[in-house]
Amino acid sequence: MARKKSPTLTEGELRIMEALWRLGRGSVAEVSEAMPPPPVAYNTVLTTLRILEQKGHVAHEEAGRAYIYYPLIAREAAAQSAVKQVVSKFFGNNAGALALRLIENERPTDDELARLRSLIERYDEGK
Repeated sequence: MARKKSPTLTEGELRIMEALWRLGRGSVAEVSEAMPPPPVAYNTVLTTLRILEQKGHVAHEEAGRAYIYYPLIAREAAAQSAVKQVVSKFFGNNAGALALRLIENERPTDDELARLRSLIERYDEGK
């Protein structure tokens, strides 16, 4: 039985999307060259770009014999989708539980604490 396609990015897809977001657009070879080590085979990049296209994350246009790929989703949208999936899978759709877990595991910086305080004040005002 075929594996269900994930609406979020796998680790390999994310590496390729990171390169594509940096480039803005590029051929398979350009995307492959823009990726950080370890190197990924050309055919693997090509196959992954095709999968990303099927998922609606990238599109391509023809430039002579080459395809030039470009992202259809912003990095922020991909991150939001990944967070939604984590909240759904592990925290019973309770984003507050995830936020508490993150803060319990690692002390926020002073700037992050100030931002958290500001958000809490804004939520208290909206009661």
